[in-house]
Amino acid sequence: MFDIREKPNQVENAFLIAAYFDRRQKQEATDLLQELCELVGTLGINIIGKELVFAREHTARYLIGSGKSAELMKQAKDLGADCIVWDNELSPGQQRAWESEGDICVIDRHEVILDIFNMRAKTREARLQVELAKLEYSIPRLTRMWAHLDRQGGGAGGGVGGAGAARGEGETQLEVDRRLASKRLDKLRADLEEVKKQRDTMRKERSRVPVPHAAIVGYTNAGKSSLLNKLTAADSYVEDKLFATLDTTTRRMELPDGQPLLVTDTVGFIRNLPHDLVQSFRATLEEAIQADFLIHVIDSSSLQAMEFYQTTTKVLSELGAGDKKVLLVLNKADLIDDARLLELRREFPEAVLISVHTGQGLDDLLHRLHDFMIDRVVRLTLSLPLDRMDLVALVHQEGKMLSEDYETGRAEIQCVIPKRFESRFASFLPANPEGETRKKGKK
Repeated sequence: MFDIREKPNQVENAFLIAAYFDRRQKQEATDLLQELCELVGTLGINIIGKELVFAREHTARYLIGSGKSAELMKQAKDLGADCIVWDNELSPGQQRAWESEGDICVIDRHEVILDIFNMRAKTREARLQVELAKLEYSIPRLTRMWAHLDRQGGGAGGGVGGAGAARGEGETQLEVDRRLASKRLDKLRADLEEVKKQRDTMRKERSRVPVPHAAIVGYTNAGKSSLLNKLTAADSYVEDKLFATLDTTTRRMELPDGQPLLVTDTVGFIRNLPHDLVQSFRATLEEAIQADFLIHVIDSSSLQAMEFYQTTTKVLSELGAGDKKVLLVLNKADLIDDARLLELRREFPEAVLISVHTGQGLDDLLHRLHDFMIDRVVRLTLSLPLDRMDLVALVHQEGKMLSEDYETGRAEIQCVIPKRFESRFASFLPANPEGETRKKGKK
């Protein structure tokens, strides 16, 4: 079975290149190149040089001009690089041209992200999604894997136009690999459909007891998993690296009013996230689509906070979750100064400012979560006979008991319960004096 070469496992020193074609995009290209440094560093590859290149137009062969391409190839070799990493996405033809003429391994941002995802995938679902994305990326690039077998000449026809020249020796192997890859693609898609069915079954089970559900979304490394751990005492994997977690984790928490809430952590987003990766991880990201509302976490310490917010919002819209209610959360408040705080308040006036690390603002966040679901609960004062302790147990199980007193021979309680249970307690509300007066008046 073919597989794309595991190049990053062979690479030790990388030379990074980012090209931009509009001078107004220089700052954005600079930021993206810096982000590429973090991505490559996540793979454990040493960065020995980087170059930001302005080009007036795209070229079909090298993406940029041939003269600048030759200069960059030489620069990479002189520095001792064994791989060139492009921030721009290269076509299969451009990748082959750089590798054949530069005699050096060449990959792009897309392939770097794929390898990070491959390294981070732990569960069967994540591994299936990564393999599907890698396969879809690899198939157009199959020809370069068998270039050493192509067009070796000779054969029955002898010269140009002969039977032997019409077909390279490597083509048979290429055709076999394409068939195998297509079969594997079909199998992966079928397996992911099974995963989707299992997720749908789990959602149906959750919907039988309709507990509200929030999904934590945001740019990668914003602190989503750390927030889940803080809110729910979960044990999600946390690391200060891009895409530290790919798998969703759902945990139950209790709000100050006793109302339960399911919270799901999702995979982080990134600028220029390859479209096929978004599609491959659709099964995972559907948690965001199915959620009642979203908790959008933003890294307040990043100067690109607004760009990160826009990137996440754009991907959510592509997934069909753009119309969801969103609670904005500015994390890492302990890393910003007063000037930055004022700037963030102007950009995100409705956001909650927190620090998962220090605990700052978490009480405010819990109260905002309560406000988001205020229409789901009701506060009641009840007088229950002692033979209806089943209702007292229901309050303890599904709501929050504020006070309870049994001195009168009845259960006198104050509680907060989900509105869906309100009708069960209607007969045990204490008599309203005004209501009694009205009833007497009617008589």
